[in-house]
Amino acid sequence: MSTSYRITSQKMETTTLNRAEKLSDSRHSLYEAPNSARAVEGQLASSINQRYEWASETIIPYLLERSKEFQRITELRQMGWNNPEGDAFFQKQRRTADECNDSTAAYFYELMQNIGQELHQATNAFAIQQHHVQGPNIFDMCMAPGGFLAMALINNPGTGALAFSLPVSSGGHKVLLQTPSDVEQRFLDITMLAADMGVKEIPEDHPDADHFLPRQFEPDQLFDLVLCDGQVLRTHARAEYREKREARRLTITQLALGLEHLRSGGTMVVLLHKLEAWDTVNLLWTFHKFSSVRVFKPKMGHAKRSSFYLVATNIQSRHAQAVKAIDNWKKMWRVATFGSDEEYQRTLCDGEISVEELLEDFGPELVELGREIWKVQADALAKAPFIRDRKRVSSSRWRVSTVPR
Repeated sequence: MSTSYRITSQKMETTTLNRAEKLSDSRHSLYEAPNSARAVEGQLASSINQRYEWASETIIPYLLERSKEFQRITELRQMGWNNPEGDAFFQKQRRTADECNDSTAAYFYELMQNIGQELHQATNAFAIQQHHVQGPNIFDMCMAPGGFLAMALINNPGTGALAFSLPVSSGGHKVLLQTPSDVEQRFLDITMLAADMGVKEIPEDHPDADHFLPRQFEPDQLFDLVLCDGQVLRTHARAEYREKREARRLTITQLALGLEHLRSGGTMVVLLHKLEAWDTVNLLWTFHKFSSVRVFKPKMGHAKRSSFYLVATNIQSRHAQAVKAIDNWKKMWRVATFGSDEEYQRTLCDGEISVEELLEDFGPELVELGREIWKVQADALAKAPFIRDRKRVSSSRWRVSTVPR
């Protein structure tokens, strides 16, 4: 193992203690006598940022010490970040996604079918173990263009589905799935499902007061397979207050409603990013408490990116920890939608376990979960032109510098 990643336990303890003291000091000053509401929010935001940095600075060394795959992907990512060609590569991909025409829409539909097929072959993710006669068995929370749902239906012939999708008029993607009669489509913005997220009264002066939606589910409506792969779209026109919180609002809406309406023993497929990030680690650990957790990174469409899929099977959706998670996600949605910056920042930290406790309980599993994810991305990045060309230059410089004189 490379000594550049070796960190002694004594050093880690000292570093952790110093960070803890700094965080404690910032919290102490925060609650004593702030000069203004803006000062409170500024100090609190700084405290939250410090907490997330603290979490990352604890998780990263932990993984670097224990995973050669993580060492390699860390080095390659750094090379990509240092190369403007890497930025240009991903910016071009984003433009292609944003400027979607009929040709690119068809391409993305086929791509999602292929990703779904690869995912299912590796994990059996779409297999519904027990088909129930009443109602649809599949719930797709963000369907368009429909390739993922198409594969789920192919692998479960005769199964119905309920599918939500952002309307094209609001910036959503066009649905290309040839919808069978047993698939019900509803075009709506799932982040506005206030009634289903437990909100009964909407403030009249809220910027989106007229846009929140009535209840979409019956209380006992359950599914066997829930697909949660929605991402924030840059083409989606939305109120300014949502911009900084939209990604979280979208994620927790999918998680809360998906888990709440999942039949016990069912499966959830969730698109996530950056396995080592504190939010992602916390989510994997949460599902670990009441389900069997697998992760998978398709080589198509996702190889160079940090994205991957959580496949949680045999979910005990009525387990006390699952019910607690649903309640926490709904609370976070309410604060992210209606709360002040101060309330939002506070809620992010409410009830969080310490990083050290989480790693002690879940660290070894995290390392094992990440090995193949990091390997697939590292293999793909190593072949990317913005990495490959830079490696050649570095190698050439090294050879020149070591020629005997």
